[in-house]
Amino acid sequence: MMRRTLLLAAVAASATFALATPFAPPQAQAQAPAYKAEYKLSTVVGKTFPWGIAGERWGDLVRERTQGRINIKMYPGAALVGGDQTREFTAIRQGAIDLAVGSTINWSPQVKELNLFSLPFLMPDYKAIDALTGGDVGKDLFKLLEQRGVVPLAWGENGFREVTNSKHPIKSPADMKGLKFRVVGSPLFNDTFTALGANPTQMSWADAQPALSTGAVDGQENPLTIYTVAKMHTIGQKHVTLWGYVADPLIFVVSPDVWKSWTEADRTIVREAALQAAKENIALARKGLIAPDESVIKDVEALGTTVTRLTAAQKDAFRKATKPVYDKWAAQIGAGMVKKAEAAIAKRK
Repeated sequence: MMRRTLLLAAVAASATFALATPFAPPQAQAQAPAYKAEYKLSTVVGKTFPWGIAGERWGDLVRERTQGRINIKMYPGAALVGGDQTREFTAIRQGAIDLAVGSTINWSPQVKELNLFSLPFLMPDYKAIDALTGGDVGKDLFKLLEQRGVVPLAWGENGFREVTNSKHPIKSPADMKGLKFRVVGSPLFNDTFTALGANPTQMSWADAQPALSTGAVDGQENPLTIYTVAKMHTIGQKHVTLWGYVADPLIFVVSPDVWKSWTEADRTIVREAALQAAKENIALARKGLIAPDESVIKDVEALGTTVTRLTAAQKDAFRKATKPVYDKWAAQIGAGMVKKAEAAIAKRK
């Protein structure tokens, strides 16, 4: 009897040991991190715009390359923050948004260094943008973003912001005096337009179009790709001035908690997909705007819109009028970073 009892105990102990060893069935071993059924990606505009196309493309690439393990759904119109695009960065940090293709302008209230790209007339051309985002300045900003609680993966582009209005062509600061302009929710833009004699009014993109339609504001500033897709010529914006006073890079980011929940292999896929979508986005955002292909500008003129191209002397008048704003905000951004940016632009090829 004693012998049989010992034998049964040995069998039981052996079975218990087997369940606890690495040779146990897969379901008994450590499980991979649980993935969400859906990951929410925020953008300010929809997929008819290059910006929105970038968000949609990123999600599609990730879904395809992960065989559906990471399912990304885009929410345009800053819908995840009730239309208030300046709250987007905070929402990412808090985990309310999983991913975003966001604007440096919209995130500048939380990350003051991103105001660099909004310094009036800092960047004279597209090569200047590339010198910043593709160089040490871009790397420094990505490090700052990581410290502020997001995972930056790639630089995209919304484009140079041109000024439009319903009243008359703008060729000098005097032409802006008294005009009411919709500007984005950044104090720097208020300062810039005030320095030019205009009356700036901060409002979200969702509120901008109705305000332009009713004449509550006279004008606005945005890349031409926004102007054309949004059909702004139909809401009174009959005059466009190509002044290229600031540019608006985009940033592809992921929430840190979401990033940590993915395997290393999937993180690589998401990063590479972001880089590809960003490269395609930049090409699309610039298409038709750089000589010899200026087809977008010609399309705008074909709408019956007056397009004003500033001479070097005319642009210099705007630069001088906004120099105090540049100096004020350079100090807030950080003199070291601004000098590094100016040096990179001066050395651009």
